[in-house]
Amino acid sequence: MSLDTRFPYTSRRVAQFGTASVATSQPVAAQAGIATLAAGGNAVDAALATAMTLTVVEPTMNGLGGDLFALVHDGANLHGLNSSGRSAKAWQPERLAAAGTMPMTGWDTVTVPGQVRGWEALHSRFGRLAWGDLFETAIRYATDGFLVPHVVALHWAMQANWFRDVPGFAETFLPAGLAPEPGARFRNPYLASSLQCLAQEGADAFYRGRLASQIVAFAEETGGSMDKGDLESHAAEWVEPMSVDFAGATIHELPPNGQGLTALIALALIERVGFGRNAATDLHVEIEATRRAREIVARTVGDPQSMRMAPAALLDGAVLDRLAGGIDPERARPAEPIANEGWGTVYLCAADSEGMMVSLIQSNYRGFGSGLVVPGTGITLHNRGSCFVFEKGHPNEAKPCKRPFNTIIPGFMTRNGRPLATFGVMGGGMQPQGHVQIAARLLARGENVQAAIDAPRWRIADDGTLMVEEDLPEALVSDLCRRGHQVVRQPRWDYQFGAAQVIVRRDDGYEAGTESRRDGCAAVI
Repeated sequence: MSLDTRFPYTSRRVAQFGTASVATSQPVAAQAGIATLAAGGNAVDAALATAMTLTVVEPTMNGLGGDLFALVHDGANLHGLNSSGRSAKAWQPERLAAAGTMPMTGWDTVTVPGQVRGWEALHSRFGRLAWGDLFETAIRYATDGFLVPHVVALHWAMQANWFRDVPGFAETFLPAGLAPEPGARFRNPYLASSLQCLAQEGADAFYRGRLASQIVAFAEETGGSMDKGDLESHAAEWVEPMSVDFAGATIHELPPNGQGLTALIALALIERVGFGRNAATDLHVEIEATRRAREIVARTVGDPQSMRMAPAALLDGAVLDRLAGGIDPERARPAEPIANEGWGTVYLCAADSEGMMVSLIQSNYRGFGSGLVVPGTGITLHNRGSCFVFEKGHPNEAKPCKRPFNTIIPGFMTRNGRPLATFGVMGGGMQPQGHVQIAARLLARGENVQAAIDAPRWRIADDGTLMVEEDLPEALVSDLCRRGHQVVRQPRWDYQFGAAQVIVRRDDGYEAGTESRRDGCAAVI
């Protein structure tokens, strides 16, 4: 009997309540986190066990060869971690410049993967359980296999032809030449071996040891410029989060090279223009503020060492006042095209009974990333270098030994200095747009966690067109068109509208919600 993959009926999820929680896009990964909490681990331990398992059960979005960012509230203070990698020192972007745009597959897109070193940094600073114990669930699913979920199977099939001819991909991820169907068992014994190596030898195995040697040998055989020194030089960096006040709370994002500033600028502009006139005007202002923030960040943000102005200058009160003054509450302004649509990310949040809360995101960038899979390891290498540009003098200009602009951003909310919510919306250029919508619905509209996630979303596309999910009320769509927006309806649950996970702190525990547009799970104890 063949499996029916249609879901023709309206369905509903509800928020979950508990004294501890993990929310992410795959139920078995969330269960790994919950089991870690039950075993005496804290929220960081749970987040790491979940993240490790996600590299196995959602390979269409992340793997060992990606980047990682995180925000951790330890109950007293908020800490930020940037573990994104740099381009190789021998990389030659001038060879690519003639094409005018960065490629999307192959070695020319690969920057040093920062994720594993990021896991180590989180564990070293906050972890409670033994490092090796956190890998147990991931190793088991890689060894014994897992049953491929519906949305993962959909993405796998969609991406198969993108990467079929990239070295190492088909041998690892296309058994019998095809993507696995929903419910099929998929095993990745080479990835199991790599995870076992990391569990026993630590992150150094990836950057200095056996796995590093295999990555470098693969690069030498297939035309990559990455060498041992590039891997050895990578370090995760603890950074000071940036923030703005919005609707009675404070929203926190990481500083560049990520795009968290987009969400902060947009929310600061909404706060200045004002919220609460009516639903149509509020929606228009959200969109216009986000559009303006995206344009500014696209022109100014890259590796902080290459930016012409300090990131904090973009949140200067006088600058924000001037920008807010340019937003017409009744009319849309002409849109600038922005190329920032890549996707291939997992996001998770975790919270424990002692008040620690974690917001963590890791990514291959575009699905399986570059498509390159290191032989004998199951390691997919991301294509984050595709985010570079060739514009001379731009902060994100493609150069060696440089971090590219990065789309993945974890979010956090506090109120009066106390942790309020950990949240994120994965999905390329949709991420800061999703952060704005989640924050507005939770804080300004007072919606519960699951309602804020399930609400119809909008998305500003690369060319400036406003994409809206088909169940956005017709009255709002007509009003947006009247104000000058170029609106296009999209099917409900389209992957391009992102995927959110949220945990909100309540008086006696937590309220958690998960993404209905994915195979998501909000698990609690």
